Amino acid sequence: MAANPWFSWTYVVENADTLWEHTVQHAVLTVEAVAIATVIAVPLGILVSRIRWLAGIVIGTAAVLYTVPSLALFAILAPLLGIGRTPVLIGLVAYALLVILRNTVAGLDAVDPAVLDAARGLGYGPGRVLVHVSLPNALPSVVAGLRLATVSTVAMVTVGVVVGYGGLGQLMFQGFRNNFYRAEIMAATLACVLLAVVLDVAIWAGGRALTPWRERRRA
Repeated sequence: MAANPWFSWTYVVENADTLWEHTVQHAVLTVEAVAIATVIAVPLGILVSRIRWLAGIVIGTAAVLYTVPSLALFAILAPLLGIGRTPVLIGLVAYALLVILRNTVAGLDAVDPAVLDAARGLGYGPGRVLVHVSLPNALPSVVAGLRLATVSTVAMVTVGVVVGYGGLGQLMFQGFRNNFYRAEIMAATLACVLLAVVLDVAIWAGGRALTPWRERRRA
């Protein structure tokens, strides 16, 4: 047990550079995947909220992608896109789409019709209503979707190790191959959890900063 502890601070200190390198790789891949998914999902959510008959097609397609097992999806993408970063990034975007899309649609649908009518009564056109009324009111729901998508993506990145680009998953897999070296596995796992918490808090804080009126309303 002493030779193979569940956690070793000595391992962390001696391998700090490696841990940091894989953590940065993990974080960059997560942020990039969620950002791309957001750029795709939010406009799709707006489109679906305007053209309701598209909801089944768009959300259904995103749901089908979400149900594909990650190992299978990466295995399918690897022969098409090669080994490395690209198939992992595309797979992560596919998984993040559904959560952000659903929350965007839910947030837009929850906007009080009376508020929309009041904006139109003030002479707001459709574009202005969307930008100044609908999206600000839907923002808390969108932020909640971003938080959930980000945390799940942090976990999903580790599976990318099957195609050679898994961030902290590389260290976890290396620990399993290295005679089940628990200190390496645990250090990578804790770094993954800490990264998820940091990103979640950052998005939460950003959401609060973008919706100051909610805090004033509570006060």
